[in-house]
Amino acid sequence: MRPHLEKYFRMNKLPHIWCPGCGHGIILGSLIRAIDNLDLDQDNICIVSGIGCSSRAPGYMNFDTLHTTHGRALAFATGIKLSKPELKVIVITGDGDCAAIGGNHLIHAARRNIDLTTIVFNNNIYGMTNGQYSPMTPKGAFASTAPYGNIDRNFDLCKLAVAAGATFVARGTVYHTNQLIKLIEEALMHKGFSLVDAVSICPTYFGRKNELSSPIEMLKWQREHAISVNAAEKLSPDKLKDKFLIGKFYASQEPEYTEEYGRLIEKAQKQVLKQKKEGE
Repeated sequence: MRPHLEKYFRMNKLPHIWCPGCGHGIILGSLIRAIDNLDLDQDNICIVSGIGCSSRAPGYMNFDTLHTTHGRALAFATGIKLSKPELKVIVITGDGDCAAIGGNHLIHAARRNIDLTTIVFNNNIYGMTNGQYSPMTPKGAFASTAPYGNIDRNFDLCKLAVAAGATFVARGTVYHTNQLIKLIEEALMHKGFSLVDAVSICPTYFGRKNELSSPIEMLKWQREHAISVNAAEKLSPDKLKDKFLIGKFYASQEPEYTEEYGRLIEKAQKQVLKQKKEGE
């Protein structure tokens, strides 16, 4: 770690509790580097998480942080942003925390286009609670609650976010770290709801149960199966079979919710004053 980055960490809380080979430390490092590269004001950032392996990350980060209840990180973050719209609010969440119990919060935060940056630590499994399958676990994959293979269809979190109204959506992996840092930078600078699906690895549960016995094998799998959005446009459907897309999927500028809310308050206050004057 670059020495000047230590200011972003609660050094007395390290070392972390993540398993050897877990990809979450890479995502955390990518987020820290993005913040540092952009020279964002450390005192103007609030980081919110829910429950899960990913949601332990704010405990190691030297910012104003909030560790909330399962699936509710975006709800708490919405309250913070509405009360302090000047803050840069970053949400750290996992695929289970965000896409399962927190799914409706994700949909409506995106729909409202609230200026929140959401980083999904997506390891395709519930890692903290012994490896149950999550909404991101691929069909046919094995988990502690799917010993004969998962029969649920997983959905594309990025497509869900775009359909719900998010105005910046991207995906990166812990193998493609330089790209991941750049995508997080763009997300942080975007005005509106942004989501980065950061594909992580979980050797302890997902890897062990799915014949990917080491972190190196899991990283190689990402290298071999991830295709950039631009490259995918030139490939046939057959070439894209068993691949997943990475890169920036969508970006647009739409009215941001807290700004709209502020204007609504001003309008209401003017109306109240007008009524008072008329009643005098």
